[in-house]
Amino acid sequence: MKAIVTAAITTSALLYPATSSASATESFETADEITTSEIATPSDYPIEATNQIPVGKIGETCKRKERNYVVREYFRGPAKYTLRCGTARWGWKHIKKRHGWNKTMDKRIRAAIWSGLPNGRGGYSSYSNTCPPEEKFRTLIGTPAGVGDLLTAYTVNKKPAAEASLAEGQAGAAC
Repeated sequence: MKAIVTAAITTSALLYPATSSASATESFETADEITTSEIATPSDYPIEATNQIPVGKIGETCKRKERNYVVREYFRGPAKYTLRCGTARWGWKHIKKRHGWNKTMDKRIRAAIWSGLPNGRGGYSSYSNTCPPEEKFRTLIGTPAGVGDLLTAYTVNKKPAAEASLAEGQAGAAC
């Protein structure tokens, strides 16, 4: 149990530094949401991604390509997860339509997959550095095109969703 608590505290400390950067240019709409300066993104991404369509060009690319076309790659250690053009129900088109797409969303997805905790729903989540930790961002992985594909990603705004993940034991024990 102590190892789980230590891992959760260490992970949340990595995800949300105690001080925020004044140079962050993007922020979320409400105080309950995290800012991009609070997301740890690896500066030395260990694996070179081959399919990295620029964030602003994905829409144009997906208009010309089929649903299984890979537009982004994300890594967790040696494991690779892909974002495909998809449909209105999964992938980039779904995320764009239901949750919005921009550089911030791309960074949040990368951070959750890279250093988030398994969320019990086939993906990874980022948690706040509070006691108890609150789930702030969630990814779900597994699509009709492949088990390592990003189904969806979104900001978790409701406390009950975070509490449900805590009840499953995904973010550590109570404080």
